[in-house]
Amino acid sequence: MSNSSGFFGFLRVIGRGINITRIVILNLIFFGLLALLFGGMANREVTRVPDDSVLVLKPTGLLVEQYSIDPLQRVMAGLGNQAPRQVQLRDLLRGINTAAGDSRIKSMLLLPDELQVGGFAALREVGKALDRFKAAGKKIYVWSAGMQQAQYYLAAHADRIALDPQGSVLLTGIGGYRAYYKDLLDKLGVTVHLFRVGTYKSAAEPYVLDHASDAAKKADAYWMGGLWDTLLDEVAANRKISSGQLRDDIAALPEEVEAAKGSLADLAKSQHLVDVLMSKPEMRAWLRQRGKPEGKDGFRQIEFKRYLAATRTDGLPLGKQVAVVVAEGEITGGDQPPGTIGGDSTAEQIRRARNDDNVAALVLRINSPGGAVYPAEQIRREVALTRKAGKPVIVSMGDVAASGGYWIGMNADRILAEPNTITGSIGIFGLYPEVPGTLAKLGIHTDGVGTTPWTGAFDFRRPLDPRVGRVIQSVINKGYRDFVGHVAAARGKSFEAIDAVAQGRVWSGKQALDRGLVDQLGGLADATRLAATMARLGKNYRVEYVQRPLSRLEN
Repeated sequence: MSNSSGFFGFLRVIGRGINITRIVILNLIFFGLLALLFGGMANREVTRVPDDSVLVLKPTGLLVEQYSIDPLQRVMAGLGNQAPRQVQLRDLLRGINTAAGDSRIKSMLLLPDELQVGGFAALREVGKALDRFKAAGKKIYVWSAGMQQAQYYLAAHADRIALDPQGSVLLTGIGGYRAYYKDLLDKLGVTVHLFRVGTYKSAAEPYVLDHASDAAKKADAYWMGGLWDTLLDEVAANRKISSGQLRDDIAALPEEVEAAKGSLADLAKSQHLVDVLMSKPEMRAWLRQRGKPEGKDGFRQIEFKRYLAATRTDGLPLGKQVAVVVAEGEITGGDQPPGTIGGDSTAEQIRRARNDDNVAALVLRINSPGGAVYPAEQIRREVALTRKAGKPVIVSMGDVAASGGYWIGMNADRILAEPNTITGSIGIFGLYPEVPGTLAKLGIHTDGVGTTPWTGAFDFRRPLDPRVGRVIQSVINKGYRDFVGHVAAARGKSFEAIDAVAQGRVWSGKQALDRGLVDQLGGLADATRLAATMARLGKNYRVEYVQRPLSRLEN
């Protein structure tokens, strides 16, 4: 008995030792992380901007309206010298605009290669900020190892573009290609019923066709052509070359590449898309000759993120302000995180702005392809109530504000879009799949009885009753009438006038302006200025984003 007690006592001592060791290790990890976090914050707070600095702008990741990456992940990535894979548009605009008026910033080095974009409207806003930087008498230099057309669209605003001798600039056009699943679904025995209103509402066609409909091709070619024309005209103007020649060069790409003996870099220079071919070390040496020799790269510089941290305070007093609510992503129900529009959460943000006495006007920034009807209606109602409360509401459309993305903002005082915004798509559709054929292939059959013809009517294991199909189509028809009717009332037009430009058809921002679906062309800065003007705030006013409360790590 005593030997057993001694043995178990020994095990208890070992157990306590293991537990103490575990606690010590966890505490070391925890306090180590705290030290890193506070060290990072301390470094951020003491950031100094040297005189005669080159601002190095290297946007890395997807350009977004608001972060959807977890804040702790962003902080840890930054502490580990790993850039988060998202870039906030508002941060780019604020940093570039601040630098334009900052006497300590002499010029900018833009490194665009790692920027990813989903559309061209947000890029156009960044381009306008670069133009304001240049208008302040400051130079913008670009170095690239190779650019796709989105990165080049931004780089074209620079005073001087340097390309690596092994690099390339590829302008390939704008297109959209989908996979079509009807043949596969037929082989699987799946039947998909499409209910829609709108000749051009084509998003669900891949489930009922094996190719794009003629109407879809016609509509897509029109708005894509509008975006492509805008891109080429702006690039040509920025580079001071002929847009016609630019088109001809793109059309003759095989012959041009052969003439350049396969060197895409030489071709880009000969077409005046870039100014000089040089490696990155050569670019650094070139900058060193024109700046203050300093640091590992040989010239005095400040990285963009550190510059943002050093210039966070806008210096404006608290008081009346313009509130900005970002609606980015698919529209769904409930309370959703950033990157998805929630009927409850986005409506609550608008309501919070409306009930805040310090908010004099609201800008709703939309970047959304649409989504569910009821959540979109929740948000639209809050916009209407905000106007009714006497606070101006301005909609600023980003890359996309289509279908439900148009619905949520249609009741604003004014709607602004960039020429290359994608908008419209005023239409409704619904899909209903049934799989009795699929189950039959597996030897499974569904049978039974119900008390009414509607019992089990939406059981996808059974064929869709044509009478149920009539019910669904009637609901879809009403949704379309409501959509067009709301737009007609908001735009002061007849139902017939809106129906003629609706039918699910997509438009570029410029095309939408010509058809009365938006009020003027402009970006987020134009929208906030207009909101401040309508609220009579004068020239000095604060712009505050309405979002869920931020922790210390997110600030």
